[in-house]
Amino acid sequence: MIIQQQLQPFDERLEDGVKSYITRDLHLHALPWPDAVLRELAGAELELRVTLSYFIEPSPGDRGGESSYRYGSFGLRFDLKTPTESVEQFGKRINKQARADGEKATSKSDSDDWTLGPDLRAKGSVHSDWWTGPAVELADKGSIAVYPSIGWWRERHHLGRWDAQARYALIISIRAPRLDVDVYTPIENLIAVPVTVPIR
Repeated sequence: MIIQQQLQPFDERLEDGVKSYITRDLHLHALPWPDAVLRELAGAELELRVTLSYFIEPSPGDRGGESSYRYGSFGLRFDLKTPTESVEQFGKRINKQARADGEKATSKSDSDDWTLGPDLRAKGSVHSDWWTGPAVELADKGSIAVYPSIGWWRERHHLGRWDAQARYALIISIRAPRLDVDVYTPIENLIAVPVTVPIR
């Protein structure tokens, strides 16, 4: 599955006459999993691979030596819903704005169960990682979020790029290397009719 989208990473906020620059867009994509096929496979091991790619705008006059936030215009990250959390819990975990005042996330990421993990895969502007596990767990990982991290568009707002748009490509694939099973056809049938997902 290939998703090509754009988001606005940052925005300006005026509060009590004081301007500040904040993180803005987060995209939540529903994944067209072939649930019935995955649940039939139960404990059989599958491989899920996610690749997120985007272009940064290098900071004018900065070689990147002072701070990791000064060279790249923005960063993007991805995270998947875990098998044990609801879509609502997932949304609240990755988006503080979705929580009430004082409310804390009630679930945790399972990024440490991935081959590279959140720290290694976040280098550069092409992030790729893969997860191997039971098909039934993959069936419950049905949502992926793409969200921004800090860059000079926000930190050097006087340069006037804080409201710029950022394009990205997200590629998701499932492999069943040791199984003779067709996961492609059920997915193809699901994506034949586009599914719109509200973005908050």
